[in-house]
Amino acid sequence: MSEHHASLTWNRDRDDFKYPTYTRDHTWSFQGGENVPASAAPEFLGNADRVDPEEAFVAAISACHMLTFLAVAAKRRFVVDSYSDSAVGYLEKNGDGNLAITRVELRPGIVFSGETRPTFEQIDSMHHRSHQECFIANSVSTEIVVLAPTTR
Repeated sequence: MSEHHASLTWNRDRDDFKYPTYTRDHTWSFQGGENVPASAAPEFLGNADRVDPEEAFVAAISACHMLTFLAVAAKRRFVVDSYSDSAVGYLEKNGDGNLAITRVELRPGIVFSGETRPTFEQIDSMHHRSHQECFIANSVSTEIVVLAPTTR
C-alpha cells in the first residue's frame, strides 16, 4: 500500500575503533527533510543528548496509537481538543533470553469538548479499537498496555 523510507549516517570520528570508545552518534534522515541526531542509549555508551532507538520505538508506538485514536474519535463524532502521553517502554530479557522492549505502557491524557462527551466505556472501546488498528502495534510482538487514561 505504501513505502516508508529512512536513511542513517554514521562516521568514525577518531583514529581507533574500539568498543568502549567509538562514537555511537549518528543521524536519521527522513523524506520530508528532517534530520534527527541519534545515538545509543546512555547505558550502551551512547550520547544522552540524542534520541536512541529504544526511545524512538516507544515514541512510534505512542504516536501510532494517538493518531489512530484521533481517527476513531473523529469518526464517532467526538471532539478531541488535546492528547498527551507519557509512554514508558521496558527493556528486559524476552522469553528467548534476548534483550527486547517487552512492554510499552501508554498513559494518555485526553481533553474532549463539544456537545457529546464519551463515557469511560466509550473511551475504553476507542482505545481498544485504536490498538487493533495501529500499524505499529500490528507489526511488533511487544505487549502494549493503555493504563487508566485521564480525560476532561
